[in-house]
Amino acid sequence: MTTTQLQPEPETVAATRKLREVASSAGDDDEIDYEGLAGVPIHISMLAGSLAGITEHAALYPVDLIRTRMQVLAASPSATYTSISQALSRISSAEGARALWRGVSSVILGAGPAHAIHFGMYETIKDLTGGNRQGHQFASTAFAGATATIAADAFMNPFDVIKQRMQQHGSTYRSVVTCAKSVYTTEGLRAFYVSYPTTLTMTVPFTAAQFTVYEWAKKVLNPSDKYSPVTHAISGGFAGAVAAAITNPLDVAKTLLQTRGSSTDERIRRADGMVEAFRIIHAREGWKGFARGIKPRILTFMPSNALCWL
Repeated sequence: MTTTQLQPEPETVAATRKLREVASSAGDDDEIDYEGLAGVPIHISMLAGSLAGITEHAALYPVDLIRTRMQVLAASPSATYTSISQALSRISSAEGARALWRGVSSVILGAGPAHAIHFGMYETIKDLTGGNRQGHQFASTAFAGATATIAADAFMNPFDVIKQRMQQHGSTYRSVVTCAKSVYTTEGLRAFYVSYPTTLTMTVPFTAAQFTVYEWAKKVLNPSDKYSPVTHAISGGFAGAVAAAITNPLDVAKTLLQTRGSSTDERIRRADGMVEAFRIIHAREGWKGFARGIKPRILTFMPSNALCWL
């Protein structure tokens, strides 16, 4: 969940966890059927998810911009950064502080509807496939989650391409519309989706690592399993960091594909998919190339993931 990757909605994660904790702490005579509690209207849930998505992506946007610039191959010397602090200083002094927010309008336009689509489709499909029946309906929940992610990422991908084109050093695009028109005119519709398979491929290991590490860290830090917001936040932040690090190679490949049209490297410009992107990265920089931008990526996911689990 990106990088503008969609993550589990904070409201969904927090509400489900707290209800389960209340249920597990209740006695036999006070058993709570949290599955049967009245739900929030779906349009309210979609609005909440939309606002949460915009806030999540916009809050640390300058760090995301630095990640993009660090991941771009064959960048000019003036766009080569050794640390996050150096990048912040250099960009602010050379391009002005506003440059750190270049492209944020694309995130605002895309992230809100994308999160609303994700939340609304998840709840709708889960209900249609029997996921809201009493008991754990794993197959229904998994199908609803996968379908919602595919749809939301399909909507968000073009906005992510535009965002990264505008984030690049030397970008002359003055608006989202100008950038979108230019990309479409020179590269066609495919330019907005050449990275889509990579985005979906990245979601699986990210989600698996995120939940696995979270559950492990929570058990280590809180063996008694008593309600502890601090434990949830620390575990969530750590899980986000690990998931971000594990999937960074895919994120570097995704950035290469999304910014290929702006590259002066002919092979990069012709890259047609994830496999070719991996080949180019390895040929240019070896295995270390897959670690490009890993620090700002971790810094982006740690706090957002910590808040998700509060």
